[in-house]
Amino acid sequence: MSLLGSLRPKKGATHKKRRVGRGRSCGQGGTAGKGHKGQKARAGAPIPRGFEGGQTPLARRLPKFGFTNAKFKTTYQVVNLKDLNNLSGDVTPEALEAAGIVRKGKVKVLGDGKLEKALTVKAHKFSKTAQSAIEAAGGKVEVI
Repeated sequence: MSLLGSLRPKKGATHKKRRVGRGRSCGQGGTAGKGHKGQKARAGAPIPRGFEGGQTPLARRLPKFGFTNAKFKTTYQVVNLKDLNNLSGDVTPEALEAAGIVRKGKVKVLGDGKLEKALTVKAHKFSKTAQSAIEAAGGKVEVI
């Protein structure tokens, strides 16, 4: 494996490092190729990409756009146990809609209030307290 010791870059592939600030004769003396004065001539000069001298950058002047998952989020209409006391028989999302308690969509039953009669409640989701309260009143819980 004597080849590994003799590996060199191809001719013309490498360049000599530019030595700036070494006198006028090199063409990079004095200002070292940074021009005269100004922010870019100073020490620590690389300014952030998109920096516009203190003016509000273009990226912040334009409105935000792009992907959002909000329109695919599952939202539930909330019904409390106290709202179910006025209903009788099977309580379904359609019955709740007809009674004007919810609009069209998925329904979640929460345990606020007290249920005074046995009902069969059909909904998309139930809280644990609502489920136990309906069953304690002698009713049934059915997840659609």
